[in-house]
Amino acid sequence: MSAKPATTPHITLEQWRTLVAVVDEGGYAQAAEALHKSQSSITYAVQRLEHVLNVKVFSIEGRKAILTPVGRMLYQRARQLLEDSFSMERAAGKASSGWESEISLAVEVLFPTWLLLECLNRFGEVSPQTRINLHETILDGGTELLQQGRVDLAILPTIPAGYNGNVLRRAVRFIPVAHPSHPLHQLQRELSLRDLRKHRHIVVRDNSVSRNDKTYTLEVGQGWTVTNMATLIGAVSRGFGFAWLAEDKILHELDAGVLKILPLCDGHERFADLYLILPDSEAVGPGVARLTQIINERTEVACIAHGASAGFR
Repeated sequence: MSAKPATTPHITLEQWRTLVAVVDEGGYAQAAEALHKSQSSITYAVQRLEHVLNVKVFSIEGRKAILTPVGRMLYQRARQLLEDSFSMERAAGKASSGWESEISLAVEVLFPTWLLLECLNRFGEVSPQTRINLHETILDGGTELLQQGRVDLAILPTIPAGYNGNVLRRAVRFIPVAHPSHPLHQLQRELSLRDLRKHRHIVVRDNSVSRNDKTYTLEVGQGWTVTNMATLIGAVSRGFGFAWLAEDKILHELDAGVLKILPLCDGHERFADLYLILPDSEAVGPGVARLTQIINERTEVACIAHGASAGFR
């Protein structure tokens, strides 16, 4: 008589979580701190996993524990298992509670603020009892929140690996600008990158935790890095440097004459798309679904009214 297949897994979800933590946190001690457990319990959990599966997850090289090929495969599958588990819990919670009591969203600062606020206000008319938790993000900040499962939807300039997204708006236009009295404007000719490198370039910092101080900047002798868009616009408007800024964000400053487009001979404009991304399209609550619909509809109307590549006013 053949043996019946096991009806329950030999490895618990908590053991898989421990393995993932050891890899993600960079060691047993760090995993213990992250999971609020003793280091001995972390070590035992991994050793037990290896014993039950009869595999070696880590090999020791010097003082470091390195994933074996089998260990890497198990780690990747374990991460997916944990993500599926969290997704199932979120779906169950939303199904049992009806409309969500709170919705969190990450929105790249390139998305027009006035349009976002209009969408949120429209949603508030439909579901006034739902609290909105807005994260205004820069570069990888939104991706990090999405991957950590901390937001219900995101508007980002790129689609992270493992996710699907729809184009929300094409061609956000970036232009190089400085105050009209800035020395670059006083040259009164077309400018090259060599000209720019002699002056202060001001940029906004990636606000992800793991940013490693990454910014998108020129190699210049002088540079400022700030942490929010308002400070960046204010600094450039006061003549402290130059920057590439999203046209939508500086329409008032351009109209008021405190910012003026730099006449670059090449690379005078850059473009970026924006995508609306859901962590799990199969586990969307009714509130997130309605807010997503509102954002899509309102953005489409704005693009038609103003032109996809024109500045939103």
